[in-house]
Amino acid sequence: MTIGSRRSVRFAVVGGLGVVLSGCATIDPQRDRIAVEQLLTDRGAPGLQWDENGAAASNETVSALLANPLDRETAIRIAMLKSPKLQLVYGNLGLARADVLDAVEIGNPRVGASSLALAGGPGSQFVIGIAQPLIDLLTLPAKARLARVDYQRARYETAAAILGVSLDVEAAWYRDIGAAQVAEMRAAVAEALGASADLAQRFYDAGNITELQLNREKAAASDARIAAAHAKVEARLARLELNTLLGLSGDETNWTGAATLPLPLEQEDDPQQLQQIASANSLELLAAREGVKVAAGAKGVASVFGLLGSTTIGYDREREIDGSVIRGPTIDVEVPIFNQQGARRARALGQLRLAKAKLAMLDLQTVNGVPLAAERVAVLSEVVKIYREALVPERETVARQSQLEQNFALIGQFEVLQARAQQYEAYQGLLEAVRDYWLARVDLARLVGSRLPSESTATQNTLSPSDYLKPPGAATTSGHQHHGGAASSAPTGHEGHAMPGEAAADTHEHQPGSPSTPPTESPPHHNPDAALPPTPPELEPSGHEHHGDPK
Repeated sequence: MTIGSRRSVRFAVVGGLGVVLSGCATIDPQRDRIAVEQLLTDRGAPGLQWDENGAAASNETVSALLANPLDRETAIRIAMLKSPKLQLVYGNLGLARADVLDAVEIGNPRVGASSLALAGGPGSQFVIGIAQPLIDLLTLPAKARLARVDYQRARYETAAAILGVSLDVEAAWYRDIGAAQVAEMRAAVAEALGASADLAQRFYDAGNITELQLNREKAAASDARIAAAHAKVEARLARLELNTLLGLSGDETNWTGAATLPLPLEQEDDPQQLQQIASANSLELLAAREGVKVAAGAKGVASVFGLLGSTTIGYDREREIDGSVIRGPTIDVEVPIFNQQGARRARALGQLRLAKAKLAMLDLQTVNGVPLAAERVAVLSEVVKIYREALVPERETVARQSQLEQNFALIGQFEVLQARAQQYEAYQGLLEAVRDYWLARVDLARLVGSRLPSESTATQNTLSPSDYLKPPGAATTSGHQHHGGAASSAPTGHEGHAMPGEAAADTHEHQPGSPSTPPTESPPHHNPDAALPPTPPELEPSGHEHHGDPK
């Protein structure tokens, strides 16, 4: 081998090692953490508070966070500390590191030696050689470049997965509160209709109503009990889902949840602005674009170097029988007769098509999905407004007027009880609409790929179910006495704002010509499950036809 050829070999080896080392320098775990943190911060997502080796925060830290009612921010913070989903995320990032190392590593050289003796003659021939796969050397720069691009794609996907975990926790938090509120309201409706069925039984026993009327009331009560049981199970499942996402178990699950959800925002984000944010910053889109680059580069490598197969180059040194030495480079070429690496090229082409299809699909979801999701948020906000400004006040008015008419013996107790049950169902519908609104915003944030710009403007909460069920004049846990922080626009019959519990109250003012029969009692204070008290003695069935009895 000439001096020039030796220098070329050394230069190639040193250059190859340099590429390998530079590739390894791009997969430092600390760099990963910093890069992923920055991607999350740029999108308004919570920062990582979790060691990538899977070690959770101390029990004291988690216990301190769970000491107060669990709000949304605290739930997300706990998830960043303990969520088992993040272990999967970091595990996938570790696999991506392994793929990068595999891409920038070249195959090990092969050393061969042989000693051949001349039969019946003196001396022997000794040969030693070293060989290296040629394709590894030729494709190393391209593979290292593609590996770095692919690793950036993995970082985007990791950040997207972490953002997805935070959105999963947020959605589970909304569902937990919504399910607990629905269960409380369903229990109140079941209690009210159960009281109606009990009263119907007493009226039937006294001969004041028919069997048909009795069974109508009993069937309604049975339906309400079934719905209440389902709602209770749904609340337990929602709490289980949230605990699983947070990584809580044992005594850690005995935390207190928040009582209310925020009201919808006064001003929603501009759909066009959201679409621009999604196109520029969506982590899934960025990852898909990097994936197309990787697939296109891999296809080019397969097309250019595919026919080389297992071709190797090397260097042999041979000592002959007479003691002379011969040496020089060698090449071992694979002749592509039977296997022309068609499968490898076809696979590379297929992966490129898949990467392009994935990117096109994500682009289409962004273009079409963001405006539709924003419209859904706006519609649900309007639904909440209709509940607060129309249906809930109207149901309160119906219940209050029904109570007044019953006091004048114009209708029976059953109409009052049914009106009150419908009033509670309106409250439940309002709470469900608020929950669905916030879940729709979570879905919109997923499509946009970041927290929504308007997220920090939510300042006012709805009333809790116990507040809705309190009598008029009682203090609410949210510090005000109107529907979810807004004054009712419907007439209330009283000065000031209407309280939901007001519909269940009696009218104590004596009107001229009003009957002397005392009105029914209102629901007990501070007990939302006790929707109705027993019927007062003055309204018990007397064995004769009761004036104004229903149906």
